[in-house]
Amino acid sequence: TMQEVNDYIDSPLYNELCGFIEHTYSVTPKLEYSRCSAAPGWNFKYRKAGKSICTIYPHEGFFTCLVVAGEKTATEVELILETCEPSIQKLYQTTTPMSGSRWLMIDVTNAKTLEDVKKLILIRVKAKKTA
Repeated sequence: TMQEVNDYIDSPLYNELCGFIEHTYSVTPKLEYSRCSAAPGWNFKYRKAGKSICTIYPHEGFFTCLVVAGEKTATEVELILETCEPSIQKLYQTTTPMSGSRWLMIDVTNAKTLEDVKKLILIRVKAKKTA
């Protein structure tokens, strides 16, 4: 269940990211079991209008967030990259693009990394402006 996963992750950063995504995009996560060789197991997928926002992979005490940096947003991502944690900069530089996109598996273990993940998500899927 969602509560079991929440208890397993046991991180306020996880609750903050979920709240941010759900409030910003008015979506709820879909719990799935993946047999993907890169990250098999349970995960939460956030999607908006058929487009992936991100996928969250739970771990004991932290979580990994997959954010895809697409070809169309590469310039924008690269412009903000210097403000990101060195680990995210290195991850971006060492991740081989697949079909023009970089699949960034980011371990979220501190508040700065969480803020960087939020910035990448906002580039990936623009939030609707409110009046």
